[in-house]
Amino acid sequence: MNKKHFQQCLLGGITLFFFIAANNTYAQSKDGWRQLFNGKDLNGWKQVGKGSRYVKDGVTGSHGGMGLLYWTKEKFSNCTIRVVYKMQKFNSNAGVFIRIPLEPREEWMPVFYGYEVQIDNHPETSKEDDYHITGTLYSLTKPLAKPGKPGPEWNTMEITLDGPRTIVFVNGQKVTDYKEGDPTPQRKFDFEPFRGIRPNEGYIGLQNHGNDDVVFFKEVSVKPLHK
Repeated sequence: MNKKHFQQCLLGGITLFFFIAANNTYAQSKDGWRQLFNGKDLNGWKQVGKGSRYVKDGVTGSHGGMGLLYWTKEKFSNCTIRVVYKMQKFNSNAGVFIRIPLEPREEWMPVFYGYEVQIDNHPETSKEDDYHITGTLYSLTKPLAKPGKPGPEWNTMEITLDGPRTIVFVNGQKVTDYKEGDPTPQRKFDFEPFRGIRPNEGYIGLQNHGNDDVVFFKEVSVKPLHK
């Protein structure tokens, strides 16, 4: 192969590479959503605390009790996070964590210093109340609506981080609209988060709550806000 032919082949290969890459990128983001959970494995995610998560048939479930699976590659701000989930039982308990200030090393740091967007339709059956229901910031906000569906129905939760504002929709209905500094109730239980301002950006994660409270997730995706 002469030098000219080699250069032509090299150029053609580079062009083909970028053509494929561009088309793959388009296929993944043409609707604006970027998938964080690929439905095959937990690449990019890391488990802390007790329990573990597994992937089967495009869905991630959990074993054991309480831990957190968090996305390791970046912090998130000014975006919408979409989570599609279902409860194993008629009602099961879990949560989606946002605004975690530091990369977590154990399961309680995100609880105390981040926000948990709750997944739990019936806190009235326990010692908790409306501040602990699906779509609220756990123990901090009361729901504007209660649209969570029981297991085994699928639910779609969209969490928008808009600077200091957090907006949560569940199945198309707004449940939470909270801005940093808004009044919150005092802590009622020692397992509730500490009060105080959270950062505009942070890590996100999925809680596994125990063998009796399994919630399955089939989508975790993110879409930037365009202002």
